[in-house]
Amino acid sequence: MSVKKLSLPLMLASFAGLLLLMILFPGAYLESALRGLAIWWDILFPSLFPFFIISEMMLGFGVVHLLGTLMDPLMKPLFRIPGSGGFVAAMGYVSGYPIGAKLTAKLWEQNMITRDEGERLVAFTTSSDPIFLIGAVSVGFFHDSKIAVILAAAHYGGGFLIGILMRFHGQQKTGSGVSNGLGPTPERAMDSAKKGGRVQSAFAAMHQARMQDGRSIGEMLRQAVESSLKLIIVVGGLVVFFSVFLELLTQAGVMKSLYLILDKILTAVGFPASLSEALIGGLFEVTLGARSAGEAAASVPLPYKAAAAAFILSWGGLSVHAQIASILHATNLRYLPFMIARLIHAILAAVLILLLWDPLMGNLRPSPAFRPEPELSLVSAAGGFADRIAYLCILIVFITLASVFWSWIRALWHQGNGKAAK
Repeated sequence: MSVKKLSLPLMLASFAGLLLLMILFPGAYLESALRGLAIWWDILFPSLFPFFIISEMMLGFGVVHLLGTLMDPLMKPLFRIPGSGGFVAAMGYVSGYPIGAKLTAKLWEQNMITRDEGERLVAFTTSSDPIFLIGAVSVGFFHDSKIAVILAAAHYGGGFLIGILMRFHGQQKTGSGVSNGLGPTPERAMDSAKKGGRVQSAFAAMHQARMQDGRSIGEMLRQAVESSLKLIIVVGGLVVFFSVFLELLTQAGVMKSLYLILDKILTAVGFPASLSEALIGGLFEVTLGARSAGEAAASVPLPYKAAAAAFILSWGGLSVHAQIASILHATNLRYLPFMIARLIHAILAAVLILLLWDPLMGNLRPSPAFRPEPELSLVSAAGGFADRIAYLCILIVFITLASVFWSWIRALWHQGNGKAAK
């Protein structure tokens, strides 16, 4: 029997088993569902929903075309991605998952990237946001803000390395110059950049894209809210589902068996076996796994705890994977390259923690003073939203200046070569 024929019976059996566990453990089922709903309503909805709307509006105003023209000299040599991918990278790293996948799907819909380019882009722009990494993980779970330094270096550094590795994914020849009438193609933007200044060409590309979009601001805002609301509801449903799924497996004793298996694997590779609970939890859900890593037994060395947290943050959890898969389902972008990239990113991040620990952290020990976990409320989420806006502005300014500087260096280089040839 083929795999496709087996998949449907196995899926039906799995859902029937979950339904039976819900009946056997109604209290745990309800409590876990409410917990997942609280995470969505108190954290994800106020922090992600505004960014969904903002990103949609920026796409409509042609900001992607502006940044795409500016960043094309930087993105193509490094990642084999059009300059418009720089906008996705900036928003993805500031806002966290699944913003990068959502914007990648939008670029694909507008024929600004090919399938291979989209798969490269979503692979390295899916990451944890700085607010969660610093506030929740470093301060809340590890009770020491200094951990954020090495976690950020390993997590975002690993993401950069994934971008470099993914440049070898797919065909060597790209065809992202196809246009569906929603804006200037990269080829046209590059031609205009050669004729005039890159900054001037970038603003011209943004204006042309806005004119060709043609929607009024009111219509654009309405469609942005509708699209963002659909996506945030899907995200919430997946968070609640995986919260229930993980709790039911725990109640059924399945998780204990997984812990025993992972204990032996960790011992074989030299990691403390007591980190198995954190890694198994992080396999399904990021928050649960990162919390378990930070609160692991005191006998576990701090570098190994941080390595486990970096692995979990970079893997993203099956809850995030389900969100990404649901977004990619509307495109022709494949999920498998994304999953492989997440696994490599997770391993790279854990290795980077161990390699960089002594140079960056020295002999850091856990802080003796206990710092309570930050309350996950609407107030903290609003503060996090303001911080993300600030991070986004700083990051976009930095990337834009870097792109302009790189274009200037390349122009001087070509000018020097031209004079030498004469």
